[in-house]
Amino acid sequence: MTAATHSSLFPQVPESADAVLDGLDPEQREVATALHGPVCVLAGAGTGKTRAITHRIAYGVRAGILQPTSVLAVTFTNRAAGEMRGRLRQLGAGGVQARTFHSAALRQLQYFWPKAVGGDLPRLLERKVQLVAEAAARCRIRLDRNELRDVTSEIEWSKVTQTVPADYPAVVAKTQRDAPRDPAEISQIYAMYEQLKRDRSVIDFEDVLLLTVAILQDRHDIADHVRRQYQHFVVDEYQDVSPLQQRLLDLWLGDRDTLCVVGDASQTIYSFTGATPDHLLNFRTRHPRATVVKLVRDYRSTPQVVHLANGLLGQARGRAAEHRLELVSQREPGPEPAYTEYADEPAEAEGTARRIRDLIAAGVPAGEIAVLYRVNSQSEVYEQALADAGVPYQLRGAERFFERAEVREAGVALRGAARAGGNDSLLDDAEGLPAEVRAVLSTKGWTSEPPAGSGAVRDRWESLAALVRLAEDFEQAKPGATLSDLVAELDERAAAQHAPTVQGVTLASLHSAKGLEWDAVFLVGLTEGMMPITYAKTDEQIEEERRLLYVGVTRARLHLSLSWSLSRSPGGRAGRRPSRFLNGMRPGSAAAPGTRGAAGGGGIERGAGPVARRSRRGPARCRVCGKTLTDAGEMKLMRCDDCPSDMDEALYERLRDWRAVRAKEIGQPAYCVFTDKTLMAIAETVPGSAGELAVISGVGARKLDRFGTAVLAICAGETVGEGHGGVVDEV
Repeated sequence: MTAATHSSLFPQVPESADAVLDGLDPEQREVATALHGPVCVLAGAGTGKTRAITHRIAYGVRAGILQPTSVLAVTFTNRAAGEMRGRLRQLGAGGVQARTFHSAALRQLQYFWPKAVGGDLPRLLERKVQLVAEAAARCRIRLDRNELRDVTSEIEWSKVTQTVPADYPAVVAKTQRDAPRDPAEISQIYAMYEQLKRDRSVIDFEDVLLLTVAILQDRHDIADHVRRQYQHFVVDEYQDVSPLQQRLLDLWLGDRDTLCVVGDASQTIYSFTGATPDHLLNFRTRHPRATVVKLVRDYRSTPQVVHLANGLLGQARGRAAEHRLELVSQREPGPEPAYTEYADEPAEAEGTARRIRDLIAAGVPAGEIAVLYRVNSQSEVYEQALADAGVPYQLRGAERFFERAEVREAGVALRGAARAGGNDSLLDDAEGLPAEVRAVLSTKGWTSEPPAGSGAVRDRWESLAALVRLAEDFEQAKPGATLSDLVAELDERAAAQHAPTVQGVTLASLHSAKGLEWDAVFLVGLTEGMMPITYAKTDEQIEEERRLLYVGVTRARLHLSLSWSLSRSPGGRAGRRPSRFLNGMRPGSAAAPGTRGAAGGGGIERGAGPVARRSRRGPARCRVCGKTLTDAGEMKLMRCDDCPSDMDEALYERLRDWRAVRAKEIGQPAYCVFTDKTLMAIAETVPGSAGELAVISGVGARKLDRFGTAVLAICAGETVGEGHGGVVDEV
């Protein structure tokens, strides 16, 4: 599939039921026309599963076989549900309910609670961490910030697997789960947490499912009411269903089999939350007469990317691997995946940023590029490197597009201009819809050229620019469209959470990248201990890590880069090894015995450039206590956060003053010069030479060339005048 065109952004509603089937391949058409009995769709990555199931629903509705209000389509994220609603609307099936499990259950719970229990539904607890912290304190158990987060996740896992507090230790032992604390302590905290919720009349998100299940089990009249309302069910991402969600689905269905499930066992990557592919793998056992359709035509990725993805699964083991799908690319050939080895993590980040800058210069939009890593703590070094390179980026997991303050403000302004019509002086010189939108949004911060650097100002501009691009696409798709028409379109998109693309490189964890795709994907940090992650011990845990990498590979349409570094910090011992999952795929490596690899063409590139100019030093250890450092922020300071600082406060303030002036001169945010942590590290180290400055994390060769002279002068107590920024002065 290529980039969206104007016609695909705003397609015409099909004229008839048969027209809904136009453009589907044979397997997708088989899914769309299988409207009776249980249906199981095994859909590989990029094979058009959402297209198949939305056309199935729309075909059934348009043919008069399904009543829109009798269909409930459920998935796992608001984004996926919004996309499904948007597609159904475009196909003329706008009355169908498409929701997450939680939102569907909450709606039913709110409706039936007065009848089933009486009174108002207890308040929903949006964040349970604070209450878990209080529960731990009452149990006289001290948790640090990371332990608190992990214990909270354990409570969530226990609830979706229907494990009560008293049974938690035994279940952990039986499943060989790696508990973050003594299971007996977690059981105690879990029980106290539940008691505090009861005392305060609050419920959490897991309770929404548990209480809905309880009401449907106990009140047959309410269960019958729900079953009369919803008679046909579609479940997307079925490999991610938890035991609790499956129980709710069974209660919705009753004794009927009007169910269509869609999934791919090779994309099961959320088992730590209670998700299991067993329900997908056992579907044909539970429903022997089910229609089973396999989607393997990959429209997303080039043959080179698909070849690598198939090779990854070719080495997999376990039950999910036995049901793997061999993808067949439908695209023209593209470049071979690139494998790059770097000396250290900062060099890997800088090298990745340079390659991204080259892609953008070659015409690849920044919004079509992603950097994917295993854990979120890896993002900082890439944020810094992209900021240094002047490349805009966005962190995956930020607030939804239509909930951003600047987007809400823009919507109010556009709506006001649409009501005023010709009486709005802003529109006097504007001819055509895009020009009118640009005129209105110019009052909110939009300019024809983006602001320099990144940060909050650039983020705001990117949001407004996305609205401008949407107006241009809308006008081309619907010539003569008015501002009022666009406002109506925006309202419908907001209701469906169908956001336009914001132009910035995406930084995301592999888990949060599920369901997304980009023209170019950079998979970084692919070393043993990170991929697979060090705490993956059992065979099944290792296999889930392999599936996680498979998900990352299959996010790429055209360009795919895989990289790793031999040490964490500059000068560290080069003791790391590339991920075992790349054996048999990266050039020069051998596959594990009895498996088949997918080695691509070319060879491994050795990351060159700035890293070669860094001074060498020993492993990264705390300067105060000698402990090995792992946190990115601590690495910058070369000490543990808890260890005392010997920072020269006066020097730190002089550096901050200089940074503010320098940032203003080059028209970029202050952190694009140096972050606060880097300035603190400089003020603690007080480097006396370029070599000593170069080894401080966050400096790097480019900043050394650009700012090194000024920083060393400030450290030496000299006065640095305005404009004294270093050897190189260009942005």
